[in-house]
Order: sequence, then C-alpha cells, then structure tokens
Amino acid sequence: MNKVMIGLAATGLVMLAGCGSEEPAPAAPEKAQALTPGEYEISSEVTKLASADKTTPATSLEMGEKSVTRACVAADGALDPAMFVEAGDTCTVQNSYVRSGRMSIQYQCSRPGKGYLYPAADGDFTADGFEAVVTVGTTFPGDGDYTLTRKLTAKRVGDCPAGGAETAAG
Repeated sequence: MNKVMIGLAATGLVMLAGCGSEEPAPAAPEKAQALTPGEYEISSEVTKLASADKTTPATSLEMGEKSVTRACVAADGALDPAMFVEAGDTCTVQNSYVRSGRMSIQYQCSRPGKGYLYPAADGDFTADGFEAVVTVGTTFPGDGDYTLTRKLTAKRVGDCPAGGAETAAG
C-alpha cells in the first residue's frame, strides 16, 4: 500500500510540474492613443437611408452608395469633419472622445437652404486607420428629414497636402 501511495504522490508531482510550463499568452497589443497625423483615405458605404417625414430625403447620398474621399488628421490630432459628414455641410463638434483606440464624436451641422443635422461617429482606431459607423438625423423646418447610417473604413496614406483640404479620390 505504501508503494501505491508513493506512486500516486509521484504521479501528482509530475502532473504539477507540467503545470505552468506552457508559454504565457502574448500580451494584447497596446491600443493607439491617437490617430497619426496625416492624410487618410476614407471608404464609405450608405447602409441605411430612410425618410423621417414621408418625403424624399434631402441628401445627395443614396442607399448602397459607395464612395472614397480623403481628409486629414491635423498635427494636434484634430479630425477633419469632412471624414464623417456630407460635402457642403458646416459643422461644429459638440462632443468628442478619441483615445485609447475608441472614437465617439457628435457634430451639429447646418446645410445651406435646409437646416440642421446631427451626425454622430462611433468606432475603433489604430495608429494609422479606423472603422466607424456614422448615424445622421435631421431637423429641417420643411420637407426632407431623414435618418442615415454609413459604414466608414479609413487608412493613412501619407502626409496632408498643403492646406489639408478634403480631396475626392474616386
């Protein structure tokens, strides 16, 4: 019986010795604290477009439309609103959280001849790109109110051109 007990104890020790001999799992990569300044190419797809007042939506975008634009992240980390809003809209940032790999930005915009719209971008980023979903609601005084959702994917393509202006890429 002593031999059996010694054998069991030895087996237990061998099993315990095997524990912890595995390589530890690699640490998750550190999240980017900010997007790298420069020019980004942004691919966009309209995934939802619906009238909010049963009239034709007052947007030039169409359901399923895909586009590619370019816009800049400034040296101070400021993101050009052109990354997230329709061309021609004038926007101010209402709230912004862009750090530790997450972004959440809310804008108030005005559209000439129409009224106000409220884009909100929510997504994740690395040092040189991001994926985000932009949702838009409008409060126009006349016809044309709508809700819209776009999926964006962006990657850094180089330094900003002089002036950092938005350019069409296709």
